[in-house]
Amino acid sequence: MAATGFLTADELNALLPGTLPGLLGIVVDTHEPGRLTSHLDVRPELLAPNGYLHAGTVVTLADTSCGLPTRALLPEGSSGFTTIELKSNHLGTAREGRITCEATAAHAGRTTQVWDAVVRNAESGKTIALFRCTQSVLWPR
Repeated sequence: MAATGFLTADELNALLPGTLPGLLGIVVDTHEPGRLTSHLDVRPELLAPNGYLHAGTVVTLADTSCGLPTRALLPEGSSGFTTIELKSNHLGTAREGRITCEATAAHAGRTTQVWDAVVRNAESGKTIALFRCTQSVLWPR
């Protein structure tokens, strides 16, 4: 059993209102141990001044999609986690429509977890960004 337990997609969505992911409109679609899918509908407030999707919006979708399922893989007795590193490669963008994200665990150890995510244009399937983050597992003192 993980330290904070497994939450369904609906339970994870209930955590989002009043937070940055909630403000952006991120929705969790599926969650199973080691994998989460999500989406975000592009709207004008999420664009950069140049009229294209802001990179920070894409990073927030990917980081949220990796962070939410981290809790399900935490070792028994741990007290939580925090992101210690993230990287994104942006290969495309969007101006409208929906973007999706699939996050998968690459490593779930006692002290760290490494997650990968792919953000895509939902309509075309084209990859918008590749993302990787490392989570540090926290332990009570």
